[in-house]
Amino acid sequence: MARSGAVRGRGSAAGEEILVSLGRALCDPLRARMLLMLADEQDSCGICVCEFVERFGVGQSRISYHLGRLREAGLVSEERRGKWSFYSLEREALAGLLSEVSRALLERRGGDGDGR
Repeated sequence: MARSGAVRGRGSAAGEEILVSLGRALCDPLRARMLLMLADEQDSCGICVCEFVERFGVGQSRISYHLGRLREAGLVSEERRGKWSFYSLEREALAGLLSEVSRALLERRGGDGDGR
């Protein structure tokens, strides 16, 4: 959530930045499926990278890459336990980001001064 809070005070530019950041995080179908898997998680211990590998049938490096993009966007958190990494959905951060995106889109009136 800190990522979105850092840009909050810049008005339209902040809304655009948040929207682009969230869009980049969600634009890949595998990342979207991974988020849905995390959302379905009932156990608060997180999901191991190996479980994503098994579920989606892709290599560990590809899974780790996509989890890194989701982590950078503030959508998931990582907990290291020995040599294993477990990921959890950052539900509060996600709710905050979605709220900010909604506000940025729904509160717009007219253009943003770029001549469109």
